[in-house]
Amino acid sequence: MITLVTILIPCIVSLIVVWFGYPKLLEVAKRKNIVDCPDARKLQKTPVPVLGGVAVFLGVVVGLICGACFSRELMSLLPVLLSMMIMFYLGLIDDAIGLGSVFRFFAEIAVVMVLILSSGFCINDFYGVWGLGVVPLWLGLPLTVIASVGIINAVNMVDGVNGLSSGLGITISVVFGVLFVLSGDIANAVLAFVMATSLFPFLLHNVFGKSSKMYIGDTGTMILGIMLSWFVIVILRDGSVVTESLMSRYDGLASDGRSLGAVALCLSVLSVPVFDTLRVMLMRIFAGRSPFSPDKTHLHHRFISLGISHSITALFEISINTIIVLCWFTAYLFAAGPTMQLYIVIAAALLFVVGSYLFLTWHESRQTAFIAKFRRFSRLTHLGHTGWWLRFQAYLDGDSSSAHHLDEFSQ
Repeated sequence: MITLVTILIPCIVSLIVVWFGYPKLLEVAKRKNIVDCPDARKLQKTPVPVLGGVAVFLGVVVGLICGACFSRELMSLLPVLLSMMIMFYLGLIDDAIGLGSVFRFFAEIAVVMVLILSSGFCINDFYGVWGLGVVPLWLGLPLTVIASVGIINAVNMVDGVNGLSSGLGITISVVFGVLFVLSGDIANAVLAFVMATSLFPFLLHNVFGKSSKMYIGDTGTMILGIMLSWFVIVILRDGSVVTESLMSRYDGLASDGRSLGAVALCLSVLSVPVFDTLRVMLMRIFAGRSPFSPDKTHLHHRFISLGISHSITALFEISINTIIVLCWFTAYLFAAGPTMQLYIVIAAALLFVVGSYLFLTWHESRQTAFIAKFRRFSRLTHLGHTGWWLRFQAYLDGDSSSAHHLDEFSQ
């Protein structure tokens, strides 16, 4: 019972904080012109406020403070909370005036180092992949930095479609949260679920809203990225309570040698942002450009270019991520070893993430019959003019703009 209270109350508090703080921050962003302006690589046609990350951070912090009243275990989250605070300031500056890619890259490395040094943890256990176990610090330290900076940038780069970053953030946070609950790690479970509830209002406003849209911006994606990096570190560190608890709880029940592949698990949960970002960066490098140079070559750009709506594009990518997690779980159920589980996750990600992009690009370049049918289907994905959608939009926007569109629809 105490576990349910410890998780549920902080989630409710964080949801309330973000829900009622959202309109105030939206007003400030509009008045101070803190907006994301459209350009050649962005999909929006009008400036959109980008102070959403402030609300996410407030929701997470207030939720954790509330949770600490019920469980002292949450004090163990101070290292990641400190890192999130630094990311908050970096992201806020980036949203307001912009940061150079080089400065931002080294700043992210510095924040990850702060997280490693303050917690004493790093990714240093492969848990059976390629027969490897614990690796020395000289290998674990750079591995942690590379993996964490990669995750932070992958989460940031996937933020290009209404509801995608918040939807993926919620899905990934919930999966990690469930894993932490099953392993008895209440502190990280609270952090994961509090993040999910803090992102939920953004999912609603960015998918259904019109005048109330507000992006979580670099502030939000950098906070989310460092938190997800922390979760991976917690699971893949030597002597991880989470991994060992899950292995002893479930592997011990199997008589067929079943073994939980922790590396494959983490990669599957983060598959869409990680593999889409890797593909984009490699394509830029092969084209002789900087891997950080902006363009429209992400998977969500391909869906949008073919006429799929923002909300269905987000749903497609969330579904792909979920399918890859299920591929890992199926491999685990059929007693695949840790290395085979990793290969299956990589194969599934290449097929569904990279393969989807290449498949659609090939057909679009040749204007095949499939693309003609796909474009006809895409028109069915635009639900923004249906009555129920406009009613909900009017409620979220809280102004007359959506109500006016609803009147036109009714006539």
